[in-house]
Amino acid sequence: MDPMTLVDDLAEAVDALSFASPVACVYNPLRYARAPLERYFERMWRPRPRALLLGMNPGPFGMVQTGIPFGEVELAREWLEVAAPVDAPAVQHPKRPILGFDSPRSEVSGRRVWGWARERFGEPEAFAERFFVWNWCPLAFLEEGGRNRTPDKLPAKEREALQAACDQSLARVVEALQPAQVVGVGRVAEGAALRALGEDAPPIGTILHPSPASPIANRGWAPQAERQLEALGLLD
Repeated sequence: MDPMTLVDDLAEAVDALSFASPVACVYNPLRYARAPLERYFERMWRPRPRALLLGMNPGPFGMVQTGIPFGEVELAREWLEVAAPVDAPAVQHPKRPILGFDSPRSEVSGRRVWGWARERFGEPEAFAERFFVWNWCPLAFLEEGGRNRTPDKLPAKEREALQAACDQSLARVVEALQPAQVVGVGRVAEGAALRALGEDAPPIGTILHPSPASPIANRGWAPQAERQLEALGLLD
């Protein structure tokens, strides 16, 4: 199956959902950033990698801008080489405009993830032979004041509807990609994989989330994540 069919099906499924206050704006980069995302899949999708590295949902200065999971602007442009035009969504939050690859902000989580990949593997193709990075949920939720709201903080009915769409898509991605393992980048993503993939899933593990809100991650995310990946047998 063409992986972009999976992307388009997920985009359609989540577009059918609705979210009430305190969510004021919802971004779906699968739609407006499809061009760079398609380049990302062309460059990085390799069937049967050692692991799918699974994030939770887009960050406001990463995938929200570039369409790439953990897609810090500079690394997505200069290292992954996936820069392409990003359309303007119909509704934008005034405090979080979509600037695409012209965004001057750097997402810390994305710089940590892709910066480590560059340092460890040198070339994107070498990384892609071992890992594919994807997010469980493609949507970003912004409150009226511009604050990011993560999916686990949504009201129960909204969260359950979102989980149904994203869980089904994740199961299809894993079926198509056939990774030897699924690794949640953070406990929320690990929990999503455990819930979505069931008993027939490949082994599921976790590594530390690179968020700057995490005091542990701020004490050197890359070496800690590398030790965890080594313990999972993914860096031998």
